[in-house]
Amino acid sequence: MSGSSHTAGRNHHANIVCCCVWKSKPSDAIILTDRNMLTGHLPESEGRNVMPVREADCLVVSRRGSKVRTVHAVRPSDQAVLGSWIGEQAAAFAESCGFKARPGQLVMVPDTNGVPTALFGVPEQGVVDPFVFGALAQDLPAGDWRVEAPDDIARHDVILGFCLGAYQYGLKSASAKKPTTRLVVTAQERASVASEMARSIWLARDLINTPANLLGPSDLARAAKTVLKEFGAHVDVIKGAALDKAYPLLAHVGNGSDRGPRVVVAQWQGSTADKKAPLISLVGKGVCFDSGGYDLKPSSGMLRMKKDMGGAATVLALARLIMTQDLPVRLEVRLGCVENSVSGHAMRPLDVVRSRSGLTVEIGNTDAEGRLVLCDLLHEAGEQKPDLLLDVATLTGAARVALGPDLPALLCNDEAVATAFLEAGQQEADPMWRLPLWQGYKEWLGSSVADISNISSRPMAGAITAGLFLERFVNPDQRWVHIDSYAWNDSSRPGRPKGGDSPGVRAIFKAITNLFCEEQNAAATKVS
Repeated sequence: MSGSSHTAGRNHHANIVCCCVWKSKPSDAIILTDRNMLTGHLPESEGRNVMPVREADCLVVSRRGSKVRTVHAVRPSDQAVLGSWIGEQAAAFAESCGFKARPGQLVMVPDTNGVPTALFGVPEQGVVDPFVFGALAQDLPAGDWRVEAPDDIARHDVILGFCLGAYQYGLKSASAKKPTTRLVVTAQERASVASEMARSIWLARDLINTPANLLGPSDLARAAKTVLKEFGAHVDVIKGAALDKAYPLLAHVGNGSDRGPRVVVAQWQGSTADKKAPLISLVGKGVCFDSGGYDLKPSSGMLRMKKDMGGAATVLALARLIMTQDLPVRLEVRLGCVENSVSGHAMRPLDVVRSRSGLTVEIGNTDAEGRLVLCDLLHEAGEQKPDLLLDVATLTGAARVALGPDLPALLCNDEAVATAFLEAGQQEADPMWRLPLWQGYKEWLGSSVADISNISSRPMAGAITAGLFLERFVNPDQRWVHIDSYAWNDSSRPGRPKGGDSPGVRAIFKAITNLFCEEQNAAATKVS
């Protein structure tokens, strides 16, 4: 994994020279293995069969005699020496096709032996951009390809970007499998952190993309249990009366749906971690569909609300990545899996509910349900006094107004931790942007009948006031990070196809390793 401190550069759309390129795309990936699920009417007791993690079939270990073609990663400053790489005739042909080595630009040319080879534009030295390699998975002809890149481009970034670009999701009827474009890697790279990182992000994307009729609270909890137990985690799925008692606000959110809420609580410990190892506690908002409740969303605002469990999907992807790399930490995961619906049992505006912490909460707006899902989980997590408490949620539209879809908002009560997260985001080209927990807005959450309201009395600073609400359920001396994510790509770009996504996974993983695994990293560096 790249450990450079270079800042991330702009990502570019692939610029394809049409006369020289032909395309082949991988077959649609289907997360659901039971096609009867497509009716969406199976009762929960029948048990929907969700396939949580897919294999990285876009990677292949080359065998003797297999046909492998080459992609040359070219910077604009390298064009003068292209002739020495592929021959003067091929270089002239590329120039005639308009190849300028712009990042993401691809052209096919014959090499000195007449064998088709590819030239692919990459950013100049100093710019870290794994996503640019995602264009190769979509735009190279079918077959097996090796990438020859400048020495300063991390192999991790090539593999990760290619895999993220190869991702597709679909529920179309079965069809013949199409030829696949694959990246040639070593056996070690096939099982590397880059490969596992991609598989973890695919997991999050699959879960977010799954339609809400096929992924309710019990389905999400079941998928999470399957993933976590694979690595030896102890997993409890809490429901019914036990959930009502332990998580009263989360239960109140779920009252309106026939699909009852679930809470997933899991514990895991790295193979080299002892009882004194750092405890990392992760909390995810898993609202499988958000209608807004009685404060009903307009149709345009409801259209993408299957993604409102994106925080839980991101946390699950992160937990899986931590476990695959066997970090020397203790890990706790809490996912609030629930649906916010309208019915005679649904929560009402101005309801008052006593939370797990004992604070009474007035429901000023039923569409501000995410913070109600999180606060009981955060309070329970704090009871274990973790070294780091982190939650991820698709929480506010205000964060998107402020930062747009690509930048998750980060709110944190510890300067050193916040700095570590922001630096990790820059190192991994997975940036976040910090918003303040401005205490001057705390009084905006006041209520005349309860300890706190779930909405602000003023129509400003919505992401900040949401963070301040959650902070009331976090111990004052607890190091805490809150991430407000969009969890969706509105359009397709290299490495980031349209649909569900989990920005922040790579940055958070890097920050955790930097903060809590320094001794292990130092030992590994010394050995190498």
